[in-house]
Amino acid sequence: MALPRHRRHLLPLLLLAGCGHLPAPAGPAPGGLPPVPEVHGPLDLRVVYPGPNDLVEARDSTFLFGSLGDGRATLTVDGAPVRVWPNGAWLAWVAVPPDSAPAFSLTARTATDSARLEVPIHRPVRYQPPAAAVWVDSTSVSPASRAWWPAEEYLPVSVRAAAGSEVRLVLPDGARVPLVPDHAPGEVAWGIRAFDRDTTRLAQPPQADRYVGMLRGRALGTSPGAVLGGTGAGCCLAEGPVIIEAIRGADTARAQWPLHLALLDTLPLVAELDDDTAGRGGSDSLTVGRARPGATYHWFFPTGTRGVVTGRLGDDLRLRLSRGQEAWVPAADVVALPPGTPAVRATVLSLTVTPLPDRVVLRIPLTARVPFRLEEERGRLTLRLYNTVSDINWTRYGPDDRWLREVRWVQAGSDEVTITLELAGALWGYRTRWSRNDLLLEVRRPPAVDRRHPLRGRRIVVDPGHPPAGATGPTGLREAEANLAVSLALARLLEADGAEVILTRRTDTVLDLATRLRLADSVEAEVLVSIHNNALPDGVNPFTNNGSSVFYNHPRSLPLARALQAALVRHLGLRDLGAARGDLALTRPTWMPAVLTEGLFMMLPEQEAALRSPAGQRAYARAVRDGLVAYLQRVAAEPGADVP
Repeated sequence: MALPRHRRHLLPLLLLAGCGHLPAPAGPAPGGLPPVPEVHGPLDLRVVYPGPNDLVEARDSTFLFGSLGDGRATLTVDGAPVRVWPNGAWLAWVAVPPDSAPAFSLTARTATDSARLEVPIHRPVRYQPPAAAVWVDSTSVSPASRAWWPAEEYLPVSVRAAAGSEVRLVLPDGARVPLVPDHAPGEVAWGIRAFDRDTTRLAQPPQADRYVGMLRGRALGTSPGAVLGGTGAGCCLAEGPVIIEAIRGADTARAQWPLHLALLDTLPLVAELDDDTAGRGGSDSLTVGRARPGATYHWFFPTGTRGVVTGRLGDDLRLRLSRGQEAWVPAADVVALPPGTPAVRATVLSLTVTPLPDRVVLRIPLTARVPFRLEEERGRLTLRLYNTVSDINWTRYGPDDRWLREVRWVQAGSDEVTITLELAGALWGYRTRWSRNDLLLEVRRPPAVDRRHPLRGRRIVVDPGHPPAGATGPTGLREAEANLAVSLALARLLEADGAEVILTRRTDTVLDLATRLRLADSVEAEVLVSIHNNALPDGVNPFTNNGSSVFYNHPRSLPLARALQAALVRHLGLRDLGAARGDLALTRPTWMPAVLTEGLFMMLPEQEAALRSPAGQRAYARAVRDGLVAYLQRVAAEPGADVP
């Protein structure tokens, strides 16, 4: 945990976890990993992180790591001793110097040599309040840039200014809009919230210098133009600039609000979604929707889906899905339809079920391609159709199928229809596509698993994560290399047990995420496992926050994630960080259970060393193999597993 600001000068006197030059153990490393090999050679002081182009986001403390070329060497950072592992790798957790141009001073020594290095720290440019009694941070205003908003709806605004000030907006006609202090807790960095086990760091005092308010029915700044390119609904002309005033006693600070706000035309603007408006090809034909700009993904809209535009902030466009639901999508994925196109409103017609050997297909006729969302539960799949009314006169099931127990529908609201599929067992996978205005929902049957030989005949896609990107360890091992070595070892184990394994890559080649996902879907994979190794964001102590974890996205993949997590902890012996839901591309496929493993941390010297060794790679691979076996055995024993 970072020391209080007034005690940071004591930090060099402390031996934090992992710091101090301590004798490296000669036996196996902690956690059952293979021992770190000894390396003896010329002194070679190297810093892997932070590099010359890295921006260090940490406010109080941060980590540095690299190698010395000799495991017998010693190292100090700003005079404080740092542990060196037998292979010469080192990792330090230190306070960030408070200087305006901070730098760390490193000194390495052997019995016959020494080396010194100054490592400058490049930090993000942040507004530093002046010493004046009153000030306004013009870089903190929200919204900024361009915005389009309905005249009848309030637009939330905020700005940072000196605490204790009277803050207001002065509009072009002289009208004043007061802003009030925002008493919400201060923002916690995403890395701290996601990875730091010290929950006291989540408690933040209220933002005394943040002010909030609302605007309605005003066009401001210069006109940003039409809401979508040069077509669609027009926008009212703006009036002029807005001034922010902060007043404290006899002092006043002023800044211009960098906002160009236009009012939406009252004529509805209907738009169609297309994630490849540039026509480059290779997209997944899905546009993601969020509950607010910058939030996590919540909807996945196929190309051709239509909605009504109700607002835009910068590059994020708001669509009305129904009277009670809206979604934010990238403006680049939206094409405006001609003015006068009627607002989307569809009728759902009678349903048809077609049982096939490996899936059940539900055809849902609609009079327009409306937005929708699929919601899964165990043994149940619910389709929520927005802006719809039902005229489902019948549901035709076709030949008897014990796997699909029932299809039922309900008019959940004046403009929402929900269709629920009840299954005889746990949900395995599903996918959707448009066929003209018919929505086809394919629900996948679980594979027939032999409990005694659960891997036999299973088609498993193993994805060695990265490149591009990926973490790098203290001695320069790239995560992409480590992931590939573990994946190849895993493939051999799975194939020896009768599985059919498809690797997304077999060499150290760059492969984008969309290509990996298309491959898994095209080969009808029954399970997708993406192999990764972890790294921490700035400001999180690596000595107290490392361990093994597995990520999933959809609820049906959680049992797989838990099985792999238990096996990783058992085989690798590291801290159990648990299974976690994550909005990661490789965990989002819906046609099969999909997980992403983070077995070890690249930045920890003993864990990087394990990933360099065949023994460590095999231990990781055996863990994933055993987790898959345990998961598939449970699948074979579940009720409904024998239903054709």
